[in-house]
Amino acid sequence: MSTPTPRFRPILDQFAPYKPGKPPAASAGRTYKLSSNESPFGPLPSVVKVIAEAAGEVNRYPDNSAAELTEAIAARYRVPASHVAVGCGSVGLVQQLLEAVVDPGAEVLYAWRSFEAYPYLADLAGATSVQVPLRDERHDLEAMAAAITAATRLIFVCTPNNPTGTVVSTGELARFLDQVPGDCLVVLDEAYAEYVRDPAVPDGIEMYAGRPNVAVLRTFSKAYGLAGLRVGFLVGHEPVAAAARKTMLTFAVNAVAQAAAVASLAAEAELLDRVELVVAERDRIRAELTGTGWTVPPTEANFVWLRLGPDTMRFTDACGQAGLSVRPFAGEGVRVSVGEKVANDLFLEVAKNFPRP
Repeated sequence: MSTPTPRFRPILDQFAPYKPGKPPAASAGRTYKLSSNESPFGPLPSVVKVIAEAAGEVNRYPDNSAAELTEAIAARYRVPASHVAVGCGSVGLVQQLLEAVVDPGAEVLYAWRSFEAYPYLADLAGATSVQVPLRDERHDLEAMAAAITAATRLIFVCTPNNPTGTVVSTGELARFLDQVPGDCLVVLDEAYAEYVRDPAVPDGIEMYAGRPNVAVLRTFSKAYGLAGLRVGFLVGHEPVAAAARKTMLTFAVNAVAQAAAVASLAAEAELLDRVELVVAERDRIRAELTGTGWTVPPTEANFVWLRLGPDTMRFTDACGQAGLSVRPFAGEGVRVSVGEKVANDLFLEVAKNFPRP
């Protein structure tokens, strides 16, 4: 007689959980991680000081309302504090929103390929994912509008899109939003907003004001260099922000993370100087790749996308042999983060010498 085991939800057998970017394999030389879109810079000294001070009080629970951080975000973006919610990274807010809006039979609509967390978090929430293929590596907003049904409850628009780096324009986004029913929430996932330099790209926090069914996600993980502390935030109208606050796991944003995020906002000018260095490297990398015959979509993020199809894993292995970890999507392509200049140069050398058909 077999020993009974606990019963789990059948959905767990049908999907793979999120897989973070792998660190580079150990080798004789130095290795570089270009697989997770992290900032190549550590926190500023002023932020490190605040982190150290906050660490001395981790025997106490954090402020569950994150009041100081919420007020700092509201002041920075000139929005009411009641329009702000925080979470364990912007991905935490994705989960909070799914928990807030999804009922049985609900549909969640997004482009594909896009952020890897959307499918599995939608599955866990019991939603039906409706994936609309990219067109020329960009969101096909016309096709997405056509895919909206009476069951659509949540739409994600990831811009710049992860992993392609492509964006939507202000005009096309406005036309799309005009077609979305008012009872359907549209989330503009702008994790890479600080890297955008194209003036045709909308600022979601400017667009949301007149649209009660639009919310914006931002994060301190990328440009602010706090990936290890997990702090994200939402800006949306009060009912949306309130719903996200209700579904947040208690104490999800720890005290050290809150203090570091507040300090980072105070040091934003200095931090954004670093962002300019990343943007310059991004543009250099793309220019050199296209100059050697690669097709690389324009990117407004801190990474580039190479569509490699069946050569994806072979290219990934070539990078690994050179001491680089990149992010492969088997059968599709590779996303490569902008890192230190020496790492970027090494990646460009691998790409230049990679044999292609």
